[in-house]
Amino acid sequence: MFAIVRTGGKQYRVAAGDKIVVEKLAGNPGDTVTLDDVLLAGDGGDLKAKGALAVSAEIVAQVKGEKVVVFKKRRRHNYRRKKGHRQQHTILKILAIGGDKPAKKAEAKAPKAEAPKAEAKPAAKAADAKGTEAKGTEAKAGDAKATGAKAAAKAPAKAGGEAAPAAKKAAAPRKASTRKPAADKAE
Repeated sequence: MFAIVRTGGKQYRVAAGDKIVVEKLAGNPGDTVTLDDVLLAGDGGDLKAKGALAVSAEIVAQVKGEKVVVFKKRRRHNYRRKKGHRQQHTILKILAIGGDKPAKKAEAKAPKAEAPKAEAKPAAKAADAKGTEAKGTEAKAGDAKATGAKAAAKAPAKAGGEAAPAAKKAAAPRKASTRKPAADKAE
């Protein structure tokens, strides 16, 4: 019986007793891993249903591949860069083809906690409603992105007790060009 499995973005044709070299998988030598992504399985000329198949394999070794040298050069520019690396590989021995896939466990995600910046903004608004100027200590305690609270704290309070909206920074006006036209320079 044979199977075609996918691991590390590559496909491998395997049979019981084969040894293959794949991209690095987590585990120590002697551990057993299950390859769940079976694309095709067959026995001779007959194809099997791949829906519930899994391939079990044993990790033989964790090794590095051959050195790969990356050399960049630009002619006549004195530019040379030499880098290289050795790819991490796992050697697997296929134990059996078949068996059921292990059931995937769905992890329950905990709801995210509210950020402390939500507490800083109401404190700044309360200070503005009283008619006093807040010095931005609440905004500094909340987070670094509380620029709206800082701007509201610096703005003077209106007679109605509401803070004026923060004005956007206007772009600086451009200076007039002091260059003379090219025709005047000729004389």
